[in-house]
Amino acid sequence: MGRAIPGRENVYAILLKLNLSQNGKRVKSDALIYKLQNSRGNNYIMFNNNPFSNLAEIVPPLAMQGFVIVMIGLVILGTLIDILHKKNVKYFFDNAKKAKKNAQIELSTAKRTSVILKTVAHDIATTAELGRGKRRVAHVMGMYGTIIFWACSAILIFSYSKAGIETPTSITTLWHAGAILTCLGGYWFWFFLRVDVLAEAHPWYRIIKADLFVLALLACATFGLAWSYTQSSEMVKLNYLFLVLFIVANLVLFGGVYWSKFAHMFYKPGAAIQKNLAEADGSRDNLPPPAEAPEQFGLGIKREQPKHY
Repeated sequence: MGRAIPGRENVYAILLKLNLSQNGKRVKSDALIYKLQNSRGNNYIMFNNNPFSNLAEIVPPLAMQGFVIVMIGLVILGTLIDILHKKNVKYFFDNAKKAKKNAQIELSTAKRTSVILKTVAHDIATTAELGRGKRRVAHVMGMYGTIIFWACSAILIFSYSKAGIETPTSITTLWHAGAILTCLGGYWFWFFLRVDVLAEAHPWYRIIKADLFVLALLACATFGLAWSYTQSSEMVKLNYLFLVLFIVANLVLFGGVYWSKFAHMFYKPGAAIQKNLAEADGSRDNLPPPAEAPEQFGLGIKREQPKHY
């Protein structure tokens, strides 16, 4: 019998014993050790994969971190241009000033803080304005999936993209779970819950400028998952293809803020807080008091539920 070929664990132990002092060789050995350390053969699953760490073999971590910073800069720039052009914020503050003049009571700091916290916990965190129904569930799935996906992406890129650093399985699992939640909520909304599709009988494939945000977000999550899967499965050509598509989707998502509904993530919470403050101080956002509920005619007739909310 010949000598047994050393397994991954033995190779890893041998490499650890090699005390290579030359800088170039040392970096290469560290990358090889890390790759062997994170290789699990057939038992390796996508949820354990940190795609950014493996990408660091060809793209410096500093370049990935710079890309994230540029994307944040594009969001800020696009939002500022949107504010200047559409004048949404100007309208918001002008309306707040008018409401303050019409206020029937002056809210204390404690009361204002209480209203704001309740709004964040109820209206914003659970999207209560959408009522009870499938649309709200889909929105919550997409919203929290996106938050988890983006937060974990930043953690993986800034903390675990260098070779030799072991990535916690919890972070990689959350990254994949966030992307999956984003896809579930987004595709559910796109194919079954869109306003113009249900209420106006438009085909699901009809695309307008307002759809840029949700489509780019879905592309990011979908191509991110495909990139991770093909990378962990060692499908080299497909891996590079989905990596390029993932990068392009991010450029469209964060670079298209001015043309998409991306900025609504900032406007909607502010509008919800202002609305509840106006109700608390009696100004009612400069609107007349609500009329009494209309009479319900046709006793025993089951009415069709509205589909435009």
